[in-house]
Amino acid sequence: MQFASIAMYLTPQPLADATAKLWSFLRHYLSQAGLTDLPETLDRTLPYDEAWLRSDLLLSQTCGYPFASRLRGKVRLVATPVYDHPGCDGPLMRSFIIVRTGSSLRTLEDLGGTTAAINSPDSNSGSNLFHAAVAPRAREGRFFGRIIETGSHSNSIAAVVEGRADSAAIDCITYGNIRRFNPGHVDGVRIIAETPKGPGLPFVTSGDASDERVLLLRRALTAAVKEPALAATRATLGLVDFAVLSEADYEPLLSLAGDALPQLTA
Repeated sequence: MQFASIAMYLTPQPLADATAKLWSFLRHYLSQAGLTDLPETLDRTLPYDEAWLRSDLLLSQTCGYPFASRLRGKVRLVATPVYDHPGCDGPLMRSFIIVRTGSSLRTLEDLGGTTAAINSPDSNSGSNLFHAAVAPRAREGRFFGRIIETGSHSNSIAAVVEGRADSAAIDCITYGNIRRFNPGHVDGVRIIAETPKGPGLPFVTSGDASDERVLLLRRALTAAVKEPALAATRATLGLVDFAVLSEADYEPLLSLAGDALPQLTA
């Protein structure tokens, strides 16, 4: 049985339901094209990052920075989704830097010496792009007073609201999803800046997948964005298209990274 996991945007619940419908369409398309051993449903048991290097991987979605830094040559790029959320630009995306609504912090310079929340050190949107935004303001590699790791963008928002952190960088897709489906979760924050933009979260397949397999997956995704019956599903996901990028398109994320973000602490 082949393995499929699309687990980057599964909360709030409408996103999980829409992702399941998207997979149902893709599975039918691939089955009609002659693929066998397709899973009935997407895997929800493994953490998303444990799916990427499975030898039986058919389809998954990864973060851009892990792809550029450690997955290139081990998985194959299929396509990068194009979302219509504010902050997205075709297959490119950025993060919004947030603070508490009542905070006196107004600019990126004001964040110097404060506490920043990141979801994960290898997150492109929550860490790498955040680093790129504040690094020019660092002095001798020092900027933040402290950095805490929260495990998710949602937890980073909560950390800012609750005062455990002064700022965080939330990717525009997550922010847009929360604003639509759980607006109360961002009522206590405001955006003070945007990060540089970079290529979004790519769909990938196993590193030994044939060119024919990659092309078939691309055709299935293209069919999904054209299928009238999936209009409501695409609207829920904010999905409008897929773009085929190259590995070279992701290389700039490495130059944005520079030194590790935790080293920007005082």
